[in-house]
Amino acid sequence: MTILAIETSCDETAVAIVKFGRKGKIKKIYANLVASQIKIHAPYGGVVPNLASREHERNLPLLLRQAQINKLIKKINFIAVTNGPGLSPCLWRGTNTARALARYYDKKLIAVNHLAGHIYSNWPFKFPALALIVSGGHTELVLMPEHLKYHLLGETRDDAAGEAFDKVARLLELGYPGGPLIEKLAREGNPKKYDLPRPMKYEANYDFSFSGLKTAVRYLMEKEKINKADLAASFQEAVIDVLRYKLNRAQEEFEIRNVVMGGGVTANQALRQALPQVKSPEPKLSLDNAQMIALAAYWKAKKGKFIKPENLEAVPNLMLN
Repeated sequence: MTILAIETSCDETAVAIVKFGRKGKIKKIYANLVASQIKIHAPYGGVVPNLASREHERNLPLLLRQAQINKLIKKINFIAVTNGPGLSPCLWRGTNTARALARYYDKKLIAVNHLAGHIYSNWPFKFPALALIVSGGHTELVLMPEHLKYHLLGETRDDAAGEAFDKVARLLELGYPGGPLIEKLAREGNPKKYDLPRPMKYEANYDFSFSGLKTAVRYLMEKEKINKADLAASFQEAVIDVLRYKLNRAQEEFEIRNVVMGGGVTANQALRQALPQVKSPEPKLSLDNAQMIALAAYWKAKKGKFIKPENLEAVPNLMLN
């Protein structure tokens, strides 16, 4: 089975063509291409949806050509695309392109949840599995009893972890994207220097909240002269502490040995070191890419979960279900 996958949920334009063997084993990667928009959005300190959509429109034909779609189209069985969650203008660029390709080449179409892609970026893993998703827009704990079955245990009530990293990076005047910059600076700092709050750490649920942590950083900076490296390290440690505690508690409560994580923040080496029992993809596959969409699409194809082109829509607030 060979799948052409498209990912445009945020500011990365991604195209992959992946050949699978039995049980979702990757036999060959014909292409796994990502066009970054960091330089475009950096001056604004965050993603500008309309600019991102414009770049997707420009990049998709280039990436499809670079992936040699015309040469490989006879080998391609299915076309998969992220239809949510994400930024609406960006999602529509991907879904419209996938719809047009499916109709033109007469291929079956698969709609993939972006978060499912982050989970399946870890394939292979065993069930039942516990998944931690940590990205710019999402922080979620998900229980998976089997393929394509998702039970949401908890999610962020306000800022996601990655969003908090970006906001604190702006407070520290580090630039964008904030996650890698805070991680780099934190290596030079003392994570015990500043006693920052751990929001919702001990509450009897699996929800998260990072808005108050960001506010605590701002108040601290207004109150006293701070050492940026120490504050970056203390902030990062606070986020990791909450994630580690909630994940470990869920693992113990549900007696699950198979734990995976995905999303851009999971490229953070300090987080990986804090969770040695957790399986994670190589750092570049933690970030948005189309190979992960192809992986999730494989299991939908095996179960015959296709969608008619006329029914494909972008769903910005799409839930895992």
